[in-house]
Amino acid sequence: MSPPVAPPGWSRWLVPPAALSVHLSIGQAYAWSVFKPPLESALGLSGTQSALPFQLAIVMLGLSAAFGGTLVERNGPRWAMTVALVCFSSGFLISALGAATEQYWLIVLGYGFVGGFGLGIGYISPVSTLIKWFPDRPGMATGIAIMGFGGGALIASPWSAQMLKSFGSDSSGIALAFLVHGLSYAVFMALGVLLVRVPRGEKPAASGPSALDGVQVSARNAVRTPQFWCLWIVLCMNVTAGIGILEKAAPMITDFFADTSTPVTASAAAGFVALLSAANMAGRIGWSSTSDLIGRKNIYRVYLGVGALMYALIAWLGDSSKPLFILSALVILSFYGGGFATIPAYLKDLFGTYQVGAIHGRLLTAWSTAGVLGPLIVNRIADHQEAAGRHGSSLYGLSFLIMIGLLAVGFVANEFVRPVHARHHIPAPREATDVARQQPESA
Repeated sequence: MSPPVAPPGWSRWLVPPAALSVHLSIGQAYAWSVFKPPLESALGLSGTQSALPFQLAIVMLGLSAAFGGTLVERNGPRWAMTVALVCFSSGFLISALGAATEQYWLIVLGYGFVGGFGLGIGYISPVSTLIKWFPDRPGMATGIAIMGFGGGALIASPWSAQMLKSFGSDSSGIALAFLVHGLSYAVFMALGVLLVRVPRGEKPAASGPSALDGVQVSARNAVRTPQFWCLWIVLCMNVTAGIGILEKAAPMITDFFADTSTPVTASAAAGFVALLSAANMAGRIGWSSTSDLIGRKNIYRVYLGVGALMYALIAWLGDSSKPLFILSALVILSFYGGGFATIPAYLKDLFGTYQVGAIHGRLLTAWSTAGVLGPLIVNRIADHQEAAGRHGSSLYGLSFLIMIGLLAVGFVANEFVRPVHARHHIPAPREATDVARQQPESA
């Protein structure tokens, strides 16, 4: 299957909206915490159990991105977006059946396994295409698209909360909400499938650099470099710290202020999730664009160093001030989103554009690890503390200290990133031949 080639005069600015239609849809994953309390109540689940579909979805995201990255590079973005559409929407439909029949394993299978596969393929589907369209501004380009993944919950969180309010928060209401999600996202993602194109030549912007300038490293060689594994640790630590808050956001803010004079209602908690999504989304375009100016290593110093400071503020002062808690969480989530959006450009700087999508896919196994690690740390410790008779902010203090330590590990790993040794480079003539062979014939 040949990817669709842009006709003469095609504007490269039509490609980010195509990517956004997919990323805004699959970004619903970040609104999962809205479904946690209803599922726990309707099906008698613990916090750790209700996190399982989300955790499995993130694991599958990383695994499908890693193993499907080469296929995405070979078959092009339209093929990848179509696969993502079918899997992600089908995951919701299977989950709807599971909720209707009160078979929780079907929700885990549908949302976690099938939907998670669609998450991974959909997530990486536009990345290498965008970098090839915007070799002059790779951070901004990937930030625009990946911004959609962070912003998906900005739409999905209040939308899901309203559906659960209208349909009911019992098993049948949850099933109907899942069904509406699956059908609606299928229609929206189809817009991206129809709109996406790959550039006709290697210089889509006449005044910009070639997409093939600089170092070029294959995916096979990239995973043999220390740079790849340093970035793997950086991404894993940054994601673990952000996802720990994001997955349990709604119940977390409720718990933090349950014993104060201003408790947080369910609707306000859903609003907090939406605010986190907005910060996640803004960070993806804002911080990644900033990285084009100050460099990737410097921006990750900000993500990891200042992120640790924000966690310290929440751990020690968060329950004394609601604005401080919210502001610190928003900063952490902006760094979380910025880290995701900046990593493709960091990879492009180190390994070039040749197979950058496949390299990105392999790196996302760090997200799979973090998708298990972050929610597991927060939920397991909170469940244990609750069983010991503790409540409020004391449910989370230990987990936040662990997150500070993980961010410190990521900070050190980022300091070890250096240019890739020449022995890993692909000779320019061979690389140019390979790329030319992969290009579809123009009409």
